[in-house]
Amino acid sequence: MNQDPWGPSNQLARAERAQASRDTTQSDEERLLHKWANSVMKEQRASRRWGIFFKSLTFLYLFGIAGYLLWQQNFTTDSFTEPDHVGIVEVKGAIASSAEANADSLIWSLRRAFEAENSKAVILRINSPGGSPVQSGYVYDEIKRLRTLYPDKPAYAVITDMGASGAYYIAAAADEIYADKASLVGSIGVISSGFGFVGLMDKLGIERRALSSGESKALLDPFQPLQQDQKEFWQSVLATTHQQFIDQVKQGRGDRLKDDPRIFSGLIWTGEQAVELGLIDGLSSSSALARDKLDIEKLIDYSRKASPIEQLAERFGLGVATAVINQLGFSATSPIQ
Repeated sequence: MNQDPWGPSNQLARAERAQASRDTTQSDEERLLHKWANSVMKEQRASRRWGIFFKSLTFLYLFGIAGYLLWQQNFTTDSFTEPDHVGIVEVKGAIASSAEANADSLIWSLRRAFEAENSKAVILRINSPGGSPVQSGYVYDEIKRLRTLYPDKPAYAVITDMGASGAYYIAAAADEIYADKASLVGSIGVISSGFGFVGLMDKLGIERRALSSGESKALLDPFQPLQQDQKEFWQSVLATTHQQFIDQVKQGRGDRLKDDPRIFSGLIWTGEQAVELGLIDGLSSSSALARDKLDIEKLIDYSRKASPIEQLAERFGLGVATAVINQLGFSATSPIQ
């Protein structure tokens, strides 16, 4: 008797075979999934290990640099023990309390240069367009004081590219001033500048609302008309400051200055012209001056510099900033779009 292919027993057998096939397929998928998961975990562990390794190398590199800089700072020969030399103090850039050429740093450098036992003279090497009359005045007074304390150590000023305005103010305190024939020297004057926006505001229909206590508290407000009495008052302030500048230059240069009113007009001169006017004593450079006038070849820079740790921090900070900029997709040489 033939068995019914659609009978219950055959249906059950087919169902069991299908279930077995599904179980086998699911088991293979689970094995593959488990294998893939293990592979991913291994790669992640390896990536973490390499990351830790490279981070450790980076920190060792940074600590190595820091250690070297500290060693260099502590064990290099101090300039006080050097043989006979001429001390150099750099006056670079704008003269301001927040700039590199600020009174505190320059005075600190000058004191070290004068106090050094084997420094036979001090040269201020100047390349500055000037700046704050207050900061310049502080340095001028300190040079005069140090010259009194160390009468056997002459102070010279050597102007490289430019020694103008407040920079020349400082130079005038030196015993002698030298420059290159093409250096820019002088600019003995005082300036105060700004803008006035009153007409523009009227055209745009903008109303200025400024409240103050004191009739001159809003002096030189660019959004209000300049009154004649305010202009005269501020001109008197500038004239007083200018006269202080003139007096200090005359005190420093004495009868070497020629009787020429243009000297104090704010004009700037070449080194060659400055010699003729008595603004400087001759044409020379720092090394040539030390060699020809003092018969000394060795120059030592006493200018105040950032400590090794500060230099490292600055470089590290710059590196971090650069990395952030790169991560954000900005270029240091391209404008932000």
